[in-house]
Amino acid sequence: MQQKTELTVITKANDLCSYVLTVTEKSPKRFRFTIVGKMQNLTLDIIENLYRANEVFVGTDGDVKAKTEKRLDFQHTALTSLKVLGTIAQIAREQGCILPKQYEQITKNIYDCQNLLGAWINSDKQRY
Repeated sequence: MQQKTELTVITKANDLCSYVLTVTEKSPKRFRFTIVGKMQNLTLDIIENLYRANEVFVGTDGDVKAKTEKRLDFQHTALTSLKVLGTIAQIAREQGCILPKQYEQITKNIYDCQNLLGAWINSDKQRY
């Protein structure tokens, strides 16, 4: 049986989520339901939207344009969530919720995901 490989952007998003969940576990309690919760939820939303985009099959049959737009909508939602996560991570660093090195690692992972997602969007635009 052939094993299905995961998209690189989804793998990177999973790594980002895992890292954010690990880092925020040690954050001060006063941030638990504000900054920490928002960061954790955003990473989960990013993964969800990437999976949803990947599940939209854009074939040659049916309404290709509608399916392409649906996929692009999920991709753009994930991209927006990545940008918001970067801003909230910066606020978390400024408030002492996460350490500067942790912020650096989060932004590096966000940058990687944004680049891979942008390449996926461009690839879809050229293909469809």
